[in-house]
Amino acid sequence: MKRTQTSLPILIIGNGIAGITAARHIRKNSNQRIVVISKESDYFFSRTALMYVFMGHMKWEHIEPYEKSFWKKNKIELIQDEVCSIDAKSKSIRLKSNDIYSYDSLILAVGSTPNLFGWKGQELNGVQGLYSKQDLEKLDKWSSTSRKAVIVGGGLIGVELAEMLHSRGIHVSFLVRESSFCGNVFPKGESELIGKHILAHGIDLRYNTNLVEILSDDNGRARGVITDKGEQIDCELVGLTAGVRPNIDFLKDTELEIGRGILVDSMLQTNLEDVYAIGDCAELKTPQPHRRSIEAVWYSGRMMGETIAETLTKKPTPYLPGNWFNSAKFFDIEYQTYGQVTAEPNSDELQFYWELNEKNCAIRIAYKKENNQFIGINSFGIRLRHVEIDNWLTQKIKVDEAIEKLSTAFFDPEFYPNYHKQIKSAWKQYQN
Repeated sequence: MKRTQTSLPILIIGNGIAGITAARHIRKNSNQRIVVISKESDYFFSRTALMYVFMGHMKWEHIEPYEKSFWKKNKIELIQDEVCSIDAKSKSIRLKSNDIYSYDSLILAVGSTPNLFGWKGQELNGVQGLYSKQDLEKLDKWSSTSRKAVIVGGGLIGVELAEMLHSRGIHVSFLVRESSFCGNVFPKGESELIGKHILAHGIDLRYNTNLVEILSDDNGRARGVITDKGEQIDCELVGLTAGVRPNIDFLKDTELEIGRGILVDSMLQTNLEDVYAIGDCAELKTPQPHRRSIEAVWYSGRMMGETIAETLTKKPTPYLPGNWFNSAKFFDIEYQTYGQVTAEPNSDELQFYWELNEKNCAIRIAYKKENNQFIGINSFGIRLRHVEIDNWLTQKIKVDEAIEKLSTAFFDPEFYPNYHKQIKSAWKQYQN
């Protein structure tokens, strides 16, 4: 029997960083009813920490930032269910349970889904991505009876999966279609540094190699792959990590304007009244300079959540993400990037690169050719202070000043080596 709920809350679909940040900040500013709906899990968890649960460094409860009492105390209703349809005319949604919720405002924070390219055998047991709680559970199941694994796709999720499986003694072959690791994202120096580091950890890293087919055993489980070089690699587990795309398939029959993601304006508003999209699923019609229209990263999701909360509770607020920032880890190398550092420098851009090979440390600084303005930095194996670098970018300081002040940006120099003298010396040689 259909049950109907007619009150008008703010509905948030998705309980990742974007959706939960929106819920928290709405509650700070308003007493309006908030309902968060997710088919993935009961409670918000840190998606970036999934690998540490698998590797035994943390327990599941450790990656839930808030106590279970937090949600009731803050009057944020959590529902584990799946959205089946959206009716913009009646301002309501229907759930898989057949419940209908009307809304005052609807926030779509439905995240990403792994890319699949129609590979033969991609539906087999032991073949999966790494994005959701359910993916982690499947990985725990299939890895327990695996000796060898093949990972397809040379991105950050692929590196995480390689480290996870390697930690359990599983031999990993890593197929990367490019001639270097993340060569379309990282300049040559960093790409080569990461590749060497992955190889040094015993990963069978194969460049210029594409997946053609996943082979099945008699029980419907993966037993190997065929590459475009005609080679067969035996394995019991295949990780498909060739990037992600907005999770919008269930929305394609709605009146929402859809591109690669859910199209939104600078206010994160869709083409439908009182319907917004934030996080990985949102595609900005007019992104800020040097920012992508879709940014499937934790930091962007958090900022979008804060922005939409301001709009719904205080005053209309445009999404202004500021300077680009991201961070990751390649086994035990920490990586940070700020501002604009391109894999291939633009005609108006110059780059200075310093590397301490034996320590797996590197710095790349990008600056404008015409006026020497500092525009971006990559760091590997050196942790930088976010606030300091962000200020340099906002203040548009010169590259010489950035080099001179670099020691003030090193994070916690008491415990981390200070390479400022070596970098300054290399900069002087570079200028000459």
